[in-house]
Amino acid sequence: MSEVSSPTLISILQQINMGVVLLDDQARVHFWNDFMAVNSGLRPEQALGKALCELFPDLPEPWLRKKLDSVFMLENMAFSSWQQRPHPFNFAGSRPITGQAQKMFQNATFFPLREADGVIRLVCLALTDATDIAMQQLELAELNALLSAEKEEQARLIKRLEETQAQLLQSEKMAAIGQLAAGVAHEINNPVGFVNSNLGSLKGYVDEVFALINSYQALIEQHGNEALKSELAALNKKADLDFLISDLAELIRESQGGLDRVKRIVVDLRDFSHVDSSEWNMADLHQGLDSTLNVIWNEIKYRADIIKEYGDIPAVEAIGAQLNQVFMNLIINASHALGEGGHIWLRTGQVDDEVFVQVQDDGCGIAAENLGRLFEPFFTTKPVGKGTGLGLSLAYSIVNKHHGRLEVSSVVGQGTTFTVWLPKTQPKAAEVASA
Repeated sequence: MSEVSSPTLISILQQINMGVVLLDDQARVHFWNDFMAVNSGLRPEQALGKALCELFPDLPEPWLRKKLDSVFMLENMAFSSWQQRPHPFNFAGSRPITGQAQKMFQNATFFPLREADGVIRLVCLALTDATDIAMQQLELAELNALLSAEKEEQARLIKRLEETQAQLLQSEKMAAIGQLAAGVAHEINNPVGFVNSNLGSLKGYVDEVFALINSYQALIEQHGNEALKSELAALNKKADLDFLISDLAELIRESQGGLDRVKRIVVDLRDFSHVDSSEWNMADLHQGLDSTLNVIWNEIKYRADIIKEYGDIPAVEAIGAQLNQVFMNLIINASHALGEGGHIWLRTGQVDDEVFVQVQDDGCGIAAENLGRLFEPFFTTKPVGKGTGLGLSLAYSIVNKHHGRLEVSSVVGQGTTFTVWLPKTQPKAAEVASA
């Protein structure tokens, strides 16, 4: 065993403000300074000759053995920072007044002690108190983490604000369109009303005129001379009276049918236009679907065949005009996904306490990587300028507001299915608060 003979060197090592321990290849202690004695509570005579792991059962023996073997074999230094192993020795915090840390953070350095004959028989373990720098760095890391979290929260709030603003603008746009549509419907309704009334009167007058002509012809056939009969027959043939009578009646019937179509469109437009309504009523979803189809028919009639498969469903508690907007977005999106001669199926049904409205197409489908993003604001698979990316996001928000859910499934090349699930009645305020 090598002996440390210099009294001055021993005094320095004994009093230096760091732990100094000399260890042999079996990790037995050959020197134990005051720093180690004070922080461990073990006097030198208690530590000398003992294995370090025997003195400190909590000391990770594999780590210690690896460090010692490395120094003895490679004859080089080995280092372990407090970041890698904060508390190799279970020493109490060195800042009892400030109470910054309950345990001392330590840096451990192992280096060989080469003797005069060049042989390394002992390794010096130098243990430094790194509590101050560790606490500063940990505090800095914590502040950085808080700052990063705050920035992420700010970014999330900004994104949410942008999304909310975009949806609000979309809602305001739809409300403005609704007000315009309501005004147009009102303005159309007045002339349509008196045109329909006049057409009804005209039909009655025409029927009376035709009856009168028939009576005149009958009287002439009974009491007229042959010259008058011949002249009347020539006039009838020249005017093609039989065709005029049948065609005029058909023209009036077609005109009345067209006016009825306009009246239905006006009614549907007026019902559909109340997108800013906030009144909850019992809504007929079938009527809502039909009204929506009537309003957007010009958009989809050349793209798709509509197949209705309506089930037996009750009216649901909802804001009907807002659900019409959901149906409009889903149906128009389905029509945009179709090629020539495509189909759109509209299905309804009920399961337990929920009803569903399903919009299915046999179009191009949606790629799997895009399905999870469909309801994100501003996300669209359409070409630039062809879509805002707000329709499905707004539809999702409306369905969510109704305590429902909007589901989607798709197979590329086969088509897409959107399903709107809605409760038959809305939950009470207390149920929503406890949910």
